[in-house]
Amino acid sequence: MKVIDLFAGCGGLSLGFEMAGFEIPLAIEKDEWASETYRYNHKNTNVITGDITEITNPLELLPPNTEIDGIIGGPPCQGFSLSGNRDPKDPRNSLFMDFVRFVKAFKPKFFVMENVTGILSMKTKNGELVKDLIYEEYKKAGYNLDVKILNAAEYGVPQTRIRVFFIGIREDLPFDLDKLAPTPFLFGEDQVTIEQAIMDLPQIGSGESFDGKEYTSTPQTRYQKMIRGNNNIIQNHTSMKHTKRLIERFEQIKFGQSVADVSKEFQQRQRGDASKVSGKVYSQNNMRPYPNKPSPTIPASFQSNFIHPYLNRNYTARERC
Repeated sequence: MKVIDLFAGCGGLSLGFEMAGFEIPLAIEKDEWASETYRYNHKNTNVITGDITEITNPLELLPPNTEIDGIIGGPPCQGFSLSGNRDPKDPRNSLFMDFVRFVKAFKPKFFVMENVTGILSMKTKNGELVKDLIYEEYKKAGYNLDVKILNAAEYGVPQTRIRVFFIGIREDLPFDLDKLAPTPFLFGEDQVTIEQAIMDLPQIGSGESFDGKEYTSTPQTRYQKMIRGNNNIIQNHTSMKHTKRLIERFEQIKFGQSVADVSKEFQQRQRGDASKVSGKVYSQNNMRPYPNKPSPTIPASFQSNFIHPYLNRNYTARERC
């Protein structure tokens, strides 16, 4: 079966569908770095780097009579996010209509549209619930729709990451709600913890690197074994070089605490005037998570958000991913 990935990013959804046996003949992503990463890891996919709103005829993107079984993707969610300003005039809020436009053009058997849970309570500037508009648009397009709120930690990911999935099935096909609910996948009986996920990596300090070298130990958990696969080389395991003052702050932070919990002498300073304490304190900045639990949600700007459970430094890119 073939699916198209819209707003594809670096290919996370595509990877999941490939693991489930699907082919991805086409992906569309506006960001050049993300699409370059996607193209590198999906050699058989035609990756279009561009603005989806400027694509006037989606059917021209594939050879004539190509049957597409599904459309997947996550329209940009910043305007819907509970952690943002939730601006109803944010133009990214309307990009789900381009997702609908592709569904109408290809008429696939199904679609899966992912977003943040904030979309369920978001309203337009006219006071309408965005989720009601989504239901209405897909109904007009000829699809039955159901919504699932899923936590990545219930499916083998060592991170509590809750997202909403709009799952549509074409009206001429059976619509079995029970079969739409995925079965949680865990490595054993419990969720994967930070400790189980990353503690096989070399314990490097601030400013140190262990990039491009072989693992120094065998995998200790089922998750580590799966992540390594047949690869024995560690990539992107380089730590930021922190100032002495920042390391001293990290030393004060215990499990579950952040910069908000340290004494005044270790708090953040104003830019341009280190003698004054910054008035802005974010609860997730420099948070030290519990090693025996899945990680809290890690945003794209992860460098200042979390510190290693045991070491006084931020995560490396390898640990974060």
